[in-house]
Amino acid sequence: MSTPAQTIQPSATTSAPSPHVETISWILLAIAMALVPTFGSVYVMYMACLIGINVIATVGLNITVGYAGLLSIGHSAFLGVGAYASALMWLHLDTPLALNIVVGAAAAFAIGLVFGVPALRIKGVYLAIATLAAQYSLYFVFQQWTPVTGGDRGLSLPKIDVFGFGDTGFYYVVALVALLTTLAARNLFRTRIGRSFIAVREKDYAAQVLGINVVSTKLIAFGIGAAYAGVAGALLAAFLRIVNPDQFTLVSSVFFLAAVVVGGRGSILGSILGAVFMTLMPEFLREIIAHLSVEGADMASLLSPLREIIFGALIVLFLIFEPRGLVGFVQRAMGRAEAVDARQEH
Repeated sequence: MSTPAQTIQPSATTSAPSPHVETISWILLAIAMALVPTFGSVYVMYMACLIGINVIATVGLNITVGYAGLLSIGHSAFLGVGAYASALMWLHLDTPLALNIVVGAAAAFAIGLVFGVPALRIKGVYLAIATLAAQYSLYFVFQQWTPVTGGDRGLSLPKIDVFGFGDTGFYYVVALVALLTTLAARNLFRTRIGRSFIAVREKDYAAQVLGINVVSTKLIAFGIGAAYAGVAGALLAAFLRIVNPDQFTLVSSVFFLAAVVVGGRGSILGSILGAVFMTLMPEFLREIIAHLSVEGADMASLLSPLREIIFGALIVLFLIFEPRGLVGFVQRAMGRAEAVDARQEH
């Protein structure tokens, strides 16, 4: 006999590829990730690490926003919690990277539960404003709790050396964690709790009638999304070897929200596509501006506002013309246009 939550099927999986195609895709992805240090330059390794960290954070936000339907624009603050927690563990207790990642995830999970409380009574734009308060509150703590966080100067960390392999070893850590967390998220929505997220997103009062505890479901959705951000924050701290408040601003939160919308809400594949697209977009912009700019122009001053404008424009354009995001293009390319169109009409 199926449980109430199991009677509600996730729309994002109605057009999922066959198990064989999906398994082969994951294997090819793992092989490609393993070969990056062999054929990629130092710059490619740097970008691959950044993409892996952003994929983890975007998957977490997609769990909260895309699957559970809880709009959050304070995601980068949870990255900050994970980054500071792991950095403090490293500096004061000299703990290994694996433990720092776990502590970062746990700290962000706990803070995510606290700031997920408003989701129990409000939703939509009002919830977005509540998460905006979380963004600014945590940023204030990062900036003003100087004895612990170092204030505006932040915390400087020593270089990490994983099993004596240097940057290559750290890349494999990022790739492995990104792969495991993404697979965990994919399998989450085959469980009762994952289906409860989707049920609450569709109709929370109907989910309650079916026996789902809406309160705990919303809190867990917020907590898991924040925990993913904490993992990404811990890796980001080890990657950049510095943690300061300017890394976790509202612009960063908009970046991850844009990655979810551009990639595809309620889709793990969309999270990966969105994170890759949004990470590489500034590099493309940098190249375009470099070719168009006149001699003596300040590239940094041009790129920063232009990037924010383009992020905002991408969100609006995808919401208007392709609500399914990049994953919608992929599904059409794989010959499932009818399934996509039928779901949108529904």
